[in-house]
Amino acid sequence: MDSLIDAFSWLQQSLFEAVVQHLVFALGLSQLLEKAYEGTGWLVMGLLQIAVLLTVFGPMQRRWPAEPLDDPRAVRVDVMYTLIQRLGLFKLAMFFSFDWLFEQAWGSLRGLGTPTWHLDQIWPGVSDVAWVSFLIYLVVFDFVNYWLHRGQHQLPRWWALHSLHHSQRQMTMWSDNRNHLLDDVLTSLALSVVAVVVGVGPGQFVALVALGQLSENFQHANLRIWFGRIGERLWVSPRFHRRHHSIGIGHETERQGQRHLGGCNYGVLLPWWDMLFGTADFTIRYDPTGIRDQVEKGRDYGQGFWAQQWLGVLRLFGRA
Repeated sequence: MDSLIDAFSWLQQSLFEAVVQHLVFALGLSQLLEKAYEGTGWLVMGLLQIAVLLTVFGPMQRRWPAEPLDDPRAVRVDVMYTLIQRLGLFKLAMFFSFDWLFEQAWGSLRGLGTPTWHLDQIWPGVSDVAWVSFLIYLVVFDFVNYWLHRGQHQLPRWWALHSLHHSQRQMTMWSDNRNHLLDDVLTSLALSVVAVVVGVGPGQFVALVALGQLSENFQHANLRIWFGRIGERLWVSPRFHRRHHSIGIGHETERQGQRHLGGCNYGVLLPWWDMLFGTADFTIRYDPTGIRDQVEKGRDYGQGFWAQQWLGVLRLFGRA
């Protein structure tokens, strides 16, 4: 583990000194050097994740596909979403907008005497054991992500945005970041608040996000893979998550003969919360993915990036 951390630090420092530092000075933003170094870490992590997608998950999709890839053009826009997220473009936009306001608000609260709290320090000695501390924060963040995900499906206004993610009929390893930008802003701000409240360290937060993103890429991959009867209940598999994207099943709940917004398998990393709150579906099937009104009524969710973003805004205000 120490060797991996050292290798990552070397890559971050090398990229920062060779490229990012010069760019920051050229733009006259030398006061942001510390933030630029932090951003370089996210960029390195994103590049490493893309390398895993291309060298590991890609060959797996070709070897064990859940369905034929009939329309490669439908996947290209998902690649664009992934590059925007993993190369730090979204984080850069957030930094110069909402993150700055968030930090100002939190700084004001600290100035008023708001104490700093760390969840892993509740139990003596836990914070000294890095992997135990990491697991505690992983479980807490996954619990929060479960409820955020349920909100995306059960609140009509939020579903208007999140439905873009489910409109992909050709789900692949690139589909994880296929989100409306406003949806990403909401979830990013919510998780930032949680990170501050529970006191997770910056390094741990990066590691948690990186692990989550890579796992979600794997879950969305076009793979006919499940983890077995026990494994399916320990970690979210491509089979478990594909059920969440299945037409109708993943975004509808039937009550008294009527269809309502809902679905199943909201867990992001751990299926425990679905099991605990009655939303788990362990049926071993690999159904077509998409949204019912898209398939049955031909509702348009957009083909290109900007069309998808614009239609999401129109849905949000009930215009599409």
